[in-house]
Amino acid sequence: MSQRHDFRAHRVTYAVPDSKEGDYIQHSNIKLHTSPSGMLLQQMKQVEFLILGAGWTSNFLVPQLEVANIPYAATTTTGRDGTIPFKFDPESGDAEPYKRLPAAATVLITFPLVGHNQSKALVGLYRSVHGAKNNWIQLGSTGIFNQLPSEWSTSDSHYDKHDKRAIAEDELLSLHGSVLNLSGLYGGERVPAGWLSRIVKSKEDIKKRGAVHFVHGDDVARAIIGTHRNFTPGKRWIVSDLRVYDWWDLIMSFSAATSSSTAEEQQLRQQCTEWVTELMAEENIRALPRDTSTLGRKLDSIGFWRHHAIWPQHKRLA
Repeated sequence: MSQRHDFRAHRVTYAVPDSKEGDYIQHSNIKLHTSPSGMLLQQMKQVEFLILGAGWTSNFLVPQLEVANIPYAATTTTGRDGTIPFKFDPESGDAEPYKRLPAAATVLITFPLVGHNQSKALVGLYRSVHGAKNNWIQLGSTGIFNQLPSEWSTSDSHYDKHDKRAIAEDELLSLHGSVLNLSGLYGGERVPAGWLSRIVKSKEDIKKRGAVHFVHGDDVARAIIGTHRNFTPGKRWIVSDLRVYDWWDLIMSFSAATSSSTAEEQQLRQQCTEWVTELMAEENIRALPRDTSTLGRKLDSIGFWRHHAIWPQHKRLA
């Protein structure tokens, strides 16, 4: 299980600018830590990759950045675990908070921006301090791809342009950024089998469920690094694990889980199994998973993986 990363406890590779513009001198034998005031060491002036918001995603991304020897830095609102303290204020035009951030070739935004002007403000203030030679990646949700309720949606399909997050993402795309719309996230503390009590309250809850899509944190990290290395300005991508899951099939699988659980959870699992088998009989379903054509909205993410010549590597969710 992935644990929260302590940025002070790991040797990292970071970079400072050489005399030639765009060159890096690599330093891999220095620990990233905070000074007595809580601020990061001042010599970290430039990195290759900057994570704005080191949350769940960073638990998977940071180890892969280190393996790939990609110099990085990360922020949190509090500066915990040796990160840089930074909080985006959409109402402020003050560039001072951006001065504590390093210049970076790629900046990843992990938190949602909403509505008009937030993307412009964040990018504009950062560039007012560090210049315009940087690429931007925003993590978003595939929930906006809801315009084709019974068909396949690709990265180029219609989406809800009135969604507040989609508006901010479109603004970033207009600034030549790239957006990764991620399907259901799991890994580490996010265990789908543990969601049963949240997603199922009745037989009707199961009946209405069709297709669902997931992507593991390890593959999210692979997608981010792939985009960093082969940047696609102005492009929105759907990112999933290339599978379409049937909720009925997953609920049956979750109900058969052998992990420790309370008596109440065991009772719910048994009840869910009974409900699924009843629905199968009622709708003449002989086996699970059901035919994909009957499951409603489906997401096609193969375009992303093919373009970047990388593929999801995590095993199928069961």
